Amino acid sequence: MVTALEVPADLLIERVAQKLKQMPQIRPPAWAYYVKTGVHKERPPENHDWWYYRAASILRKLYKRGTPVGIERLRTAYGGRVNMGVAPEHFRKGSGSIVRK
Repeated sequence: MVTALEVPADLLIERVAQKLKQMPQIRPPAWAYYVKTGVHKERPPENHDWWYYRAASILRKLYKRGTPVGIERLRTAYGGRVNMGVAPEHFRKGSGSIVRK
């Protein structure tokens, strides 16, 4: 039997996101269409279904890790470099509210 770790991540996340979108119990918060995914981003995601893809990605990370994963570790995983103009770039964590909801 094939496990989630043997399937390419992009295919698995896309399929799980589609399944999550079909479930009536799982809905993104009302504010999810207007927020950035972190301090390091300039704009909100262009894909309107980004919340389902993030949820699927979090589920894959939880399966892959096997142990409980905290909010701070997930924020670090979804963080990135912030462009500070002429100054050197610095790493910033992703949004914690998105991970919690």
